[in-house]
Amino acid sequence: MARYRLTIEYDGAGYSGWQRQENARSIQQALEQAIAVFAPEVRHVAGAGRTDAGVHARGQVAHVDLDRDWPGWRLREAINAHLTRDRISVIEAAAVAADFDARRSATARHYRYVVINRRAPLVFERGRAWRVKQPLDATAMQGAAQGLVGRHDFSTFRDAQCQANSPLRTLDYIRVERDGETIRFDVGARSFLHRQVRSMVGSLVEVGLAKWSAADLRAALDAADRSRCGPVAPPDGLYLDRVEYP
Repeated sequence: MARYRLTIEYDGAGYSGWQRQENARSIQQALEQAIAVFAPEVRHVAGAGRTDAGVHARGQVAHVDLDRDWPGWRLREAINAHLTRDRISVIEAAAVAADFDARRSATARHYRYVVINRRAPLVFERGRAWRVKQPLDATAMQGAAQGLVGRHDFSTFRDAQCQANSPLRTLDYIRVERDGETIRFDVGARSFLHRQVRSMVGSLVEVGLAKWSAADLRAALDAADRSRCGPVAPPDGLYLDRVEYP
């Protein structure tokens, strides 16, 4: 038995998210079916993070156990050959130690959220970014966002269905940068709560619209109360950018 690490990118539109579902197609299911064509022993592909329906990835990581040894490049090609009908691509495959675990071994996860700030409807970015029509103040959002950095009770930005044992998380950084019409929110932490990034971005957009102040955002955080969260940003603009390991 050999274990392999897969680095995967996907367009999450039209999928139920990473995790296998009973009545909807998921990223995990698509990968398991593709691998099972040439390795029928495969029953499970374990991912580093359970992205929601409609959320994308540029650097999702997963591991899978196979009965035979494969050169990494050949395994990558074999999987991709059976994903041609899916918007999923294995960009790297490599043998790893038997104790490598895509989720538990991760030391950091990095997400990017993309907002297009313009009146005109999106064409090329439709389904891959959140269009906000009203002008946004990226400088105000960047300033307010720094109040979220550090270890906090993130209950305000935690989905009601979150299954994590604790709402305590340490946010390593959050950066808000504008490039023309595009505003990017880059966020990093060892782990995140369910819909934490989308919840924080949605509340920061309230700051950018001058509906909230930085003090309002901080008060919402300190309240540790889900009802104090701003509107949750849609999944379209969220990307799992990369996962770090020792």
